[in-house]
Order: sequence, then C-alpha cells, then structure tokens
Amino acid sequence: MKNMIRKVQQMPNLPQPYSMRDWRKVALDYDRLVFDFHAQGDFLPLPWMDDSHINTEKDVIGLPSYINSKKCRQNGRQEGINIMAAVLGASACGVDKSHQNGLDFVDMLENFFSPREGEQVFLNTFTNQSGHTFWYETYPNLLMAAISHFYHVDWLEEKLRLAADRYVAAVEAMGGEKADFWHTAFSFSKMETTDNGVWCEPEAAAGYAFVLYSAYRKFGKESYLDACKKSMDFLARCEKNPYYELLLPYGVYVAARLNREHGCHYPIEKIANWCFDGDSDCRFGWGVIAERWGDYDCHGLCGSLTDWGQRWDLINDANSSREVDPVKSGYAFAGNTFSMAAGILSAVRYDPRLAHDAGKWFLNAANASRLFYQNAHGPKSQSCAFFTDDPDYCIAYEGLRKYWDGMSPYATGDPIRYSWGSIDLGLYGSSHVGMFGAVYGSTDVEGILCLNCGAVDFIDSDCGETRLLYNPYPEAKTVHLNGLPQGCWTDAVSGKKLGCTQDGQLSVSIPEDGAVLAVLEKENP
Repeated sequence: MKNMIRKVQQMPNLPQPYSMRDWRKVALDYDRLVFDFHAQGDFLPLPWMDDSHINTEKDVIGLPSYINSKKCRQNGRQEGINIMAAVLGASACGVDKSHQNGLDFVDMLENFFSPREGEQVFLNTFTNQSGHTFWYETYPNLLMAAISHFYHVDWLEEKLRLAADRYVAAVEAMGGEKADFWHTAFSFSKMETTDNGVWCEPEAAAGYAFVLYSAYRKFGKESYLDACKKSMDFLARCEKNPYYELLLPYGVYVAARLNREHGCHYPIEKIANWCFDGDSDCRFGWGVIAERWGDYDCHGLCGSLTDWGQRWDLINDANSSREVDPVKSGYAFAGNTFSMAAGILSAVRYDPRLAHDAGKWFLNAANASRLFYQNAHGPKSQSCAFFTDDPDYCIAYEGLRKYWDGMSPYATGDPIRYSWGSIDLGLYGSSHVGMFGAVYGSTDVEGILCLNCGAVDFIDSDCGETRLLYNPYPEAKTVHLNGLPQGCWTDAVSGKKLGCTQDGQLSVSIPEDGAVLAVLEKENP
C-alpha cells in the first residue's frame, strides 16, 4: 500500500547523489574497533574493564559515549544503552558476543540490572534510579529483551521476568485499563509517575509494550500480554502525538504483531505517521527529515526538524525575536535513525501494507546516513576532521546539522558546542549501526536493496524468512538474488508466487515504484 506514511510521499524515489555504504561491513568494522582492548591510536583503545563490582561480582566492559570524553570513562559511568546497543547490533549481524576474544560481553550486562529494593529493572548506569526520564529508563529494558532473542541465559531470563513483573505493576499504577503515560517518568521505588513540569515522554508506552510482549512470548504469562495491550490502548486513545526520542517506532511493530497474532485493531497508520510527521505534541519538531540539505538529499534521517543550529539571528541583534529560520534549521541523529529500522522494518513482516513506504524510507535513510561519517565530508563541513583513529570510518558523528558555520550539511555533535568534550564522534549513536547492518543487502540493480526484515525482529516469531525489495524506478525491474534459504517464496504484498530458489538463487520482478515482500513458504507438515 502506497502513501500509508505521509512523510514518505515527500521523499524522492531514488535519492541523489546516490552513494550507498555497505552497512553490514560498517557494523562489523565498528564491532571490531570498539571492542578491541589492544587497538592503538591517539584516542585508542576505546574500551576498558571496570572492576568496581557495583551490582554484581562480575567485571564489565566500559565504553565511552563520546570519544575522549573523560566523564564517560569512569567506572560505573558508562552508559548501558551504548554497550547494549553495540552488543545487540553485532549479534543481529551474526557475531557471537558471548564468546568473542575470550570474553562474554553478554554476561557483563547483568551489571546494569538494579538489584535495589523497589527497582529491579535494567537502568542506564549502575547507580541510576528510576523516575527521571521515561525513555532512558525504558530503553535499557527493551534492549535487554531484544538481546535475549539471541542468547538464552538463565540470569537474563530471570532478570527479564522481574522487570516484566515490575512493568505490569507500573501499568496498573498508571491506571490499568486507562493507563496514562503522559508524564516525564515512572519511579519504581515509589510506584508512581513523576513530572518535572518541563516535558513529558509518553512514547514510553511503546517501550513498555515491547518489553511486555517479549516477556509474554518468552514466558507465556497472560498478565504480560494484558499489560502490553493496556500500554498499546494508551497509544490508541491518544489524540496528541506522543513522539519523544526513539521508542515510538517499536509501537508500530507491537501494533502489527498484536493485530495479526491476537486479532487486535491498533491504529498502525496513526502511530507510524506520528513517528515521521515532525508534529510531536511533547517535543516540538521531532520526527523524520524530508528535505535536501545543501547538495544532498537528507530525506529519511531522524531527529529535530526545527533545531536552530548556529544561532545566526542573535549574532548581531541582541533584541532579536529568536524566530527559527526554516532554511537553516534541522539536526538529525545517527542513533535515532539506525534504531528506527528495527521498529519499522520488523513491523512489515506482520503488516505488508507498510512494505512500499518502509522500503522507500530505508532507501533514503540508508543513503543519507553516510553523511554521519567523516569520509562523506571535506574538512570544512565537519567538526573533527583531525580525528584519524578510524581508518574504516565506522564511528559516526553524533549528528548532522542542516546548517552550521556557513556549510550545509555539517557533521558535528554537542560536546564541542557545549564545551564538555573535545570530539563530536559519538559511540552511543554509532552503536546502533548494527540495526542497519543486519537488514542491509544489495542486489544486482543499483538502488534496489534486499532487506532482511527478520534480522531485526527481536521477539520470538513464527514468521518465515522475509526479504523486502523496493523498486524506485518508473519501470519494472528484475533482480537476481543470491544466498537465500532454499524453498518456495511468495510475495506478501500481491499474494503472487515468486518461485523456488535454485542453489540459493531467485529472480524477482518488482513493479515500478513498487515493493515485493518475499516470504519463504512453510513446508506442509
């Protein structure tokens, strides 16, 4: 179904200039570099071993959120969402993070589970307490639930049970059947919502739903499914856009699964458009870019559509009205863009109506995301051209500004601007690149990708192998795919038989500006 997501209609079918990176290679290069304790360079190695044993007796890896950020290199200060995302992304790309260079990086993540009475959920640092920010306190649990899809470890399943039980109690404390997530956070120690009077993060309902549905599929406890539905019911009732950071796309995924597997009727189209539109009612201007910045199509990137960038209008006029110049505003972020692939592309498996728009969005986003990296820019259009410890260009800048210092676009980040760091290349965003790398696949026709949607479906599923192909051209194209699982394939979009693989090969015809969702048919019992 075309035009299900409004913002995608504003994007070109084939972005220009077209220069697609091999995202699987980027993800694997990143994994090798940031987990290498012996790497040599001015700012290397990046990881260290933390033996503080704050929550367990296990040593744990530390990774800085930004390169050369001293405040991020202290024992107990490393961010869980940075390390968890790196472990998840590499695992989705086929790396066994439980046995890598003699270390078990999955086991180390237990340190991020808070054993303190009243908490018993995963948090972003070893000593965090819940009740300050919904997304920072929900996302670690989502990531760990996703990691459990790849690693069946006793302690992890035990901790996820405890976290899911706490989530059930939290949903009831927020109103049960009328649960209200329109708050800043939830304090598990007090079992009540918190509000800072400045902002709200209601998209947490999508994060809760993901964690609870994962627990339901894993443990079969009906209370998990019930609380999952109550979380999704909040999104269904919402008349205002609850998008805040990066959790809401997972609501598209959970809605698609509940609709298909439990006969629900959650408004997928409404939730998906919330993620893209840029009209958030709790964070002004946040959504998906659909613009050309300078000489580059930057369509598909996620972040702020209204960030001022350089406060150019204040430079010479102290009495300025401080109005945003739309020509010079916009700030897209690497981590948000990479993460969105997991929510949107996995949803396609359960609702093929999303296939066309999801395929077109990813083509644009994957092409533009190269601009987060040093090798896409000359020295004048990036803030840290002096950094030379990444010859494979696998560490991304935190973000990309539409306009800065007379350049458009401009790769940068917050550390230098706000004087708390000296390098704008950020690991916490880069660590999500495996979500692009896991789905990415090329074909023999430039501009047509073969996307493995199942690679980012992080909750146990009965779906067969799926491949999404979007054709951006004004005429039908035939691609020849290699390395597919043996069997017969059907297009879930049209319902037509595609044929059977021969030695892993299959030829697929894709209509003009159309999509094919190839699904491997299950054998008859």
